[in-house]
Amino acid sequence: MSDDSLKKFDRIVAIFIQLQSKRTVKAQELADRFQVSLRTIYRDIRTLEGAGVPILAEPGSGYSIMDGYRLPPVMFTREEAAGFVAAEKLMQEMADKTLKEHFRSAMYKVKSVLRSREKDWVSTVESSILVRTGQPLFQDNVSDALGIIMEGIAEKKQVALHYQAFAADTPEHRKIEPVGLFHENHYWYILGFCHLRHDYRQFRTDRIWSIKRTDLPFLHQHEHVDRHFKKQQTCEKVEVRIRVAKDVIKYIKNARRYYGFTDEIITGSEVEITFLTADPYDSFARWYLTFADRATIIEPLQLKEKVAALAASAIANLSLNAEVEKAYSHT
Repeated sequence: MSDDSLKKFDRIVAIFIQLQSKRTVKAQELADRFQVSLRTIYRDIRTLEGAGVPILAEPGSGYSIMDGYRLPPVMFTREEAAGFVAAEKLMQEMADKTLKEHFRSAMYKVKSVLRSREKDWVSTVESSILVRTGQPLFQDNVSDALGIIMEGIAEKKQVALHYQAFAADTPEHRKIEPVGLFHENHYWYILGFCHLRHDYRQFRTDRIWSIKRTDLPFLHQHEHVDRHFKKQQTCEKVEVRIRVAKDVIKYIKNARRYYGFTDEIITGSEVEITFLTADPYDSFARWYLTFADRATIIEPLQLKEKVAALAASAIANLSLNAEVEKAYSHT
């Protein structure tokens, strides 16, 4: 069999697996995944139909396989199984208790279809992977937050939270219509419509003290979570430009994307960096202070004033602490 024939066979098998994995699959989605033309996908679909696979074409929706039609599970390669193992290690550190158990159960099924020699290979890889996180992502008594949120999204049911906002002294009861889940800056967040605030809010999972399902349906139609983030990106932002010593860049390169990084220009021993940020005078200013001794603010002037005020406050606080320590040392 020629290389082209092997590629075609592998692609057709992969298309069949993808059709089994979703209710409907668009031809363009398949073309994008395999980097082939739509005409090639149409030919592959006809090949599957010719082999007896009952594929339904739904205009405007895509392709689907007739309900009840299934083949025995396809064998995983050891590389595919290793990908699952790496995902399992991440899940064990980044998911709540209930979702961890579900994923562990799924992994047993994945490993069960491997050949013996592949099981040994995967086991060796598994024992060599370690994932470590720096902070708790859930309260100890909240074991199923992610699962409940996923159910709420899929079934369009409200979810009840006992939630403590960052600025609040005590938790509040909230009912939300969950729109999406996302992981950012090392934390899990829920995007949902809050009935208490009558607007969309983000809820960090480690601040949830309890969570419950409800039978209450959504009262609003919600756009996809991606659309909410696109709207946030179009909100009014302030352009910030700073110059930073070139040898400092490697220490701030990862963090700067959280503050609206857009561009950088190298000028001799310094780098001029441009940001578009919605919060330049608080979070950005405080972050800037962490490397302010090796940087210069070009604009805006108000940011310079804010950083100077924060630095003066810090110096005053240090001086006060020194006086207190001195007084105690003489008693």
